[in-house]
Amino acid sequence: MITPGSRIRQMGWVAVLAACVALFALLSFQVQTVRSEVLLAEREIIGLEREVQMLETEFQTRASQRQLAEWNAVELGYQAPRADQYLDNERQLASLGVPAGPDAPSPIRVARSDLAGPDASPRDMVSPITGAPVTLASLDADDDAGAVFTEAFGDFLIEASPIRAAKAQSGAPTLRSDAVLMSADISQ
Repeated sequence: MITPGSRIRQMGWVAVLAACVALFALLSFQVQTVRSEVLLAEREIIGLEREVQMLETEFQTRASQRQLAEWNAVELGYQAPRADQYLDNERQLASLGVPAGPDAPSPIRVARSDLAGPDASPRDMVSPITGAPVTLASLDADDDAGAVFTEAFGDFLIEASPIRAAKAQSGAPTLRSDAVLMSADISQ
């Protein structure tokens, strides 16, 4: 049984709940508005900081122009280009060139090899350090490519290493020679 007082009380709670939801929505919209205003203000601050930095750089540049003008007048002697120094086309630029003098060095040329001569076969590659012929691994080799590479790389490391392998002494050490060495170490 629902009494009329409880029905009015339920309607009151529903109205209070609806008012709370409406206030919450209004408050969240207000927060979003303030947040977007803050973001716009931050972007404007960043833009103003960049503008201040640019103006400071320009101020420093203009302040140092007097010093640069003094250096230019005393030491460097640079002048701004005049209108008659500019060229209209490539022909005017080419006309400024002078022929090479009798004592001028010869122009740089690219090295080239003609194999049409009597010795038409290419020469074998040799090591610039040892002068020994260099053999290159080929794809049609019967050996495994990994094994060939490993062997060649090992040989390279052995040759390039500043540490040389220790020379082994012939003959196995005997028990007597070990005892003599140990007694010599103990006596010292």
